[in-house]
Amino acid sequence: MTYRLSLAEICIRLVLAITISGFIGYDREHKNRPAGIKTHMLVCVGACVIALIQKEIGFNALNTAIAHPNLSGVLRADDARLIAQVVSGIGFLGAGTIVVQHHNIRGLTTAASLWSVACVELAIGMGNYLIATASAIAVFLILVVVKKLIRVTPMKRIEVQYHHKLETKEFIQQYFDDHGIIVNDVNFRVTQTDNVNLYVNIYEIEIPRIMNYADIIEEISLNKNIMEIQTVSL
Repeated sequence: MTYRLSLAEICIRLVLAITISGFIGYDREHKNRPAGIKTHMLVCVGACVIALIQKEIGFNALNTAIAHPNLSGVLRADDARLIAQVVSGIGFLGAGTIVVQHHNIRGLTTAASLWSVACVELAIGMGNYLIATASAIAVFLILVVVKKLIRVTPMKRIEVQYHHKLETKEFIQQYFDDHGIIVNDVNFRVTQTDNVNLYVNIYEIEIPRIMNYADIIEEISLNKNIMEIQTVSL
């Protein structure tokens, strides 16, 4: 009797990992957090591949012990030692692709894809071709297909500085209503300079798919009472 993971079992575990991480990643991306749906999926797939490889290492040891019972007490091997070094080492390479600029984080998906690909290559190096093939297809689909099939509309915050409180607030609210923009939260403050009140509203909004934030900022800025408008980090 030979112990090993079947292709069906490998696919089930990968699909389950992608599904669970996809739900979590969707929530993070919707709330405009740095690590979105693809990053969560890639990291989860990489972790799943490592777990599958470790499972196969255990099965290989068990199969060797069954095939050579006289060597079971003598033969000792730790196939996972070098794997552990690769998994931790690739993290330093991935960290080099992450860039922070003005509170914006870029390169997380690239770092996650590097780590996932390293896990796939470990499966190839260990001779676990079923794991390698299934996981490589999963990584490819995540990188290429997910964004086309799943559209996540992230929440944004827009800071608007303006004069003439009532008139300008009515204009902004009317603009949001006319374009189907959902306002989830509003923060308000007022400062006084040279006996002139400067009002600042920070809107947390969700926009329709057909719109983009650049158009919103440009169109709202055309109002004569708007002094400054910009997106801010959540």
